[in-house]
Amino acid sequence: MSIWRLIGIVLLVVGCGMVYFGWQATDGLGEQAQQFVTGQYSDETTWQLIGGAAAGVVGLLLALFGGKTR
Repeated sequence: MSIWRLIGIVLLVVGCGMVYFGWQATDGLGEQAQQFVTGQYSDETTWQLIGGAAAGVVGLLLALFGGKTR
């Protein structure tokens, strides 16, 4: 297993964790109140969701294609 595949797996796991915790944060009382007033989630929750999704996609691509030799 190449180092790139290993990094991809780690990024995939971290990204899934970030999305999970960001999704859980959207159900919090303070988060729901802010969404009701402003119409959007807090910056922290938004960045957790966006960063987790990006890390997951990059991790998946590296896990699938990172170890190929030319």
